[in-house]
Amino acid sequence: MSSSLVLRNGTLLVGFDAYARVRDFYFPYIGVENHVGSDDVHNIGVRVDGQFSWLGEHDWRVETNCEWESFSGNTEAQNDHLRVRLEFKDVVYNEKNIFLRQVTLHNLAAEERSFKIFFNQQFELYESHRGDTAYFDPRDHVVIHYKGRRAFLINAIAGNKEPFDDYSTGDLHIKGREGTYKDAEDGVLEKNSIAHGKVDSVIGLSLTCKAGERAVVYYWVAVGKSIQETKDLNNYVLAKSPPHLLKTTQDFWHAWVNRYEFVFHGLDDSLVELFKKSLFFIRAHADNHGAIVASSDSDMLQYGLDTYGYMWPRDGALSAMALDQAGDFNVAKRFFEFCNSVIADQGYFMHKYRPDGSLGSSWHPWVREGKAVLPIQEDETALVIYALWRHYELSKDLEFIESLYNSLIKKAADFLELYRDKHTGLPKASYDLWEEQFGVFTFTSSAVYAALLAAANFANLLGKFDEKDRYAKAADEVKAGILRHLYNADGGGFYKKIEITQEGKIISDTTIDMSSIYGIFAFGVLDANDERVKTNIRLVEERLLCKTEVGGVPRHEGDRYYSVNDNAPSNPWFITTLWLAQYYLATAKQESDLEIAKHWLAWVGRYALSSGILSEQVNPYTGEQLSASPLTWSHSEFVLTIVKYLETLDRLGICVTCNPLHAPKNRV
Repeated sequence: MSSSLVLRNGTLLVGFDAYARVRDFYFPYIGVENHVGSDDVHNIGVRVDGQFSWLGEHDWRVETNCEWESFSGNTEAQNDHLRVRLEFKDVVYNEKNIFLRQVTLHNLAAEERSFKIFFNQQFELYESHRGDTAYFDPRDHVVIHYKGRRAFLINAIAGNKEPFDDYSTGDLHIKGREGTYKDAEDGVLEKNSIAHGKVDSVIGLSLTCKAGERAVVYYWVAVGKSIQETKDLNNYVLAKSPPHLLKTTQDFWHAWVNRYEFVFHGLDDSLVELFKKSLFFIRAHADNHGAIVASSDSDMLQYGLDTYGYMWPRDGALSAMALDQAGDFNVAKRFFEFCNSVIADQGYFMHKYRPDGSLGSSWHPWVREGKAVLPIQEDETALVIYALWRHYELSKDLEFIESLYNSLIKKAADFLELYRDKHTGLPKASYDLWEEQFGVFTFTSSAVYAALLAAANFANLLGKFDEKDRYAKAADEVKAGILRHLYNADGGGFYKKIEITQEGKIISDTTIDMSSIYGIFAFGVLDANDERVKTNIRLVEERLLCKTEVGGVPRHEGDRYYSVNDNAPSNPWFITTLWLAQYYLATAKQESDLEIAKHWLAWVGRYALSSGILSEQVNPYTGEQLSASPLTWSHSEFVLTIVKYLETLDRLGICVTCNPLHAPKNRV
């Protein structure tokens, strides 16, 4: 079950499933050390009138949302059989590593009743079940899970400040035991005060509610690298009060997302809301050390060999661009500093990185057909430099650029200039952005063209004119190579890729791939109004567009990644569908031309979760989200597309102040 909501503060990230249960708990890096095991979940249960039910059982109706203009969870769970409704307001405190929940229990019956609500914790510290300890500490009346330099303190109080009145710890999924949480089902916990190994814990609070009335519970988890640190945080919560921390966190994120007053002329409120939620979800995956993680969804482990909890330079660069467009230059700056610290001495980025700066896992081999190759996706190196130029255009932080020029910009640009085929002028073969094939791709070549132009701009800016000329010349040669070797004059579109044999023969791949034509117009190889681009877009709409009622744009013809069955059409992706919207924004001549772009924006909104989360792709028959959820790249493309929409309004003279970052220079 993919995440329905994620909350973070840059060091701590908490992910929830569709039943408001904690499913992911990352600390101290976003994407590294998920302290909830792949088979574990933090359960929540209610007992009343001699009956018990865990959230997630069939008799609960649960709807998860992200609070409007505030990075906090807002979930309602109702059980008509028990005649009870729970309302959750969740935050990760923005200043300290504290996860806080306000749970309001509504008695839906016509008589006064006694309830007991249980919170279960299933931690797997350091992503290993060996050697964990959970114990009840009577001195502070808290439950603590710890191992080594990781400690998690659990506490809860009723609205009248009464502490939890029941607890237990025990074995989880070992020795033939399901877990201590099962002990809650009879309403009384055994109060086992310590357990060791693979363990879980449960706390319970007793509440009495009159007919139609409600009771409030505050529950929190303090996280640190020592038990004493978590105790200090617990004292901080008690001193400041949970309601205060809840409100100040909501106020912070409200101010953050509204720092610029965009004018969303012509867009439905639902799309404006999704724009702001997308900014939250991108920010959620930005680690304080600089990495921007592709996804925090650990559910991927159950279907494959790894998660998306890594920093792909491509995904991160696009996310940095999205945050830049919304005015958050600080996160983008930390991202580029992270890139500066991990780039290879030869000037390229590897496949992906862990948020701690170490090399991520990979399936790209160093040997192909008996010959050594670089196992890279060259578009990743190119997009970092391209995104950095976009960062400078908005921030005008010249000192920052100067500090990165030799160690990042020049190093990467020299590689991009030299790592080319001397006959075609195109980049040498590498892996494609979809991580499926090896060759010379139109998208990669277009990104390299844009990066070399960006490098030339940087060199010119800093008075390095020889380098400026060298990078500009290489860019021209790449562009000429694209138009000569990657354009299919007979078929009317751009090839997905070419392969150059040892004998120099060029083998072309005519597969329609949305990334190919997107790269051509998005990176300025050709103007979007060029007839060659228009022809290729028609081919996309004729041959690639999903023809079911769901619609949308798959990545490329014959795509089987996460296919629902062998005979199903390829899955539509949010990213590629938004690229089609961006094409129609780029070619709009009048306001009525914007309708098709708004149609595709609405398509994205239609298949977003109620919380605003966007996955990687959707089921072509049902629209159900598939694969990693949330996917940072999907949210980044949505933000970038909305900004392009606002820029198009400015260009057409419809709304000249829609985007404050792109307002004319003579305007305040």
